[in-house]
Amino acid sequence: MYFQSLMFAQLAPSPSPSPANLSHFVHRRTFRHSTLAVSASPPTANSSRPPIQIIGGKDSTLDATRKNDSTGFTLEPNEEEIDWMNLESDIRLWTRALRPVQWYPGHIMKTEKELREQLKLMDVVIEVRDARIPLSTTHPKMDAWLGNRKRILVLNREDMISNDDRNDWARYFAKQGIKVIFTNGKLGTGAMKLGRLAKSLAGDVNGKRREKGLLPRSVRAGIIGYPNVGKSSLINRLLKRKICAAAPRPGVTREMKWVKLGDGLDLLDSPGMLPMRIDDQAAAIKLAICDDIGEKAYDFTDVAGILVQMLARIPEVGSRALYNRYKIQLDGGCGKKFVKTLGLDLFGGDSHQAAFRILSDFRKGKFGYISLERPPL
Repeated sequence: MYFQSLMFAQLAPSPSPSPANLSHFVHRRTFRHSTLAVSASPPTANSSRPPIQIIGGKDSTLDATRKNDSTGFTLEPNEEEIDWMNLESDIRLWTRALRPVQWYPGHIMKTEKELREQLKLMDVVIEVRDARIPLSTTHPKMDAWLGNRKRILVLNREDMISNDDRNDWARYFAKQGIKVIFTNGKLGTGAMKLGRLAKSLAGDVNGKRREKGLLPRSVRAGIIGYPNVGKSSLINRLLKRKICAAAPRPGVTREMKWVKLGDGLDLLDSPGMLPMRIDDQAAAIKLAICDDIGEKAYDFTDVAGILVQMLARIPEVGSRALYNRYKIQLDGGCGKKFVKTLGLDLFGGDSHQAAFRILSDFRKGKFGYISLERPPL
């Protein structure tokens, strides 16, 4: 079919992208395979985080042309690097034949205007992004909205990326002079540190008020970001009680709400903000994969097919881990064919259910610590 020949072409290196497309994946990382951990189970809430695991990765001790006698699975060449720039270019190629991923519900249009007005009252702005895709989960107008206001960048879901990725992103944003806090909204990790930092950054507010003969007031901090990146969960963790509605799906928060944290900090919870039109469809696909955009915006089978092709290229996973989990080979590198085969094997031919299973496995961390972006060089 046309879309298969264009979007789900074989995973061969693509031609060098144009300079306009080099904003996301320009980083190579070398993976040393001294040991391999084959278990793909995510860490428990109470366990300490081990070093990054190579989940079903490529064993440098194996012959790349040899086949496993029991499964017939063809082992992959010993590639220890992934070229993220080429992967990003390929994602753009794969998305060309798809229906564009767009989602702009009415409440976002309404609250965007209100949020710009509320920003004028804020002493510090806390921008929350998804740690798996930090570049794809920032609004293109964010810098213009914030101007010179003090900003704290929160990368939530830190439990879903490796320590190496965490350190790389910390260094990347530190070079830009941006203060970064890594959090886990479900467990509350980093929440109290966030509250202290917000107060300290806006600490000069009352000093200036005293100079003018005014009474002190609470520091005002706004928490903003894309849908379903964990804004409301962080506020609930800071308050140590459920004040803001939170659920693992986009679009739960539909109105802005001020809440008080003790005597010194007021927090504004806001709905997720998206651009009216997402021009970067590679970023849009990653939003769909990570459940950071409404389900009505995309076709599950298309998105799961691209996720399969991405995972096959990422050394922490690879096509071998996909086979170990689903007992299906990635025939010709075609992710959509993989999804359809899984549907036939497990769901009576229902490709939608198969796609939902693959996306859910990724979102629940079944493939281990997986980041879908790397810091630009």
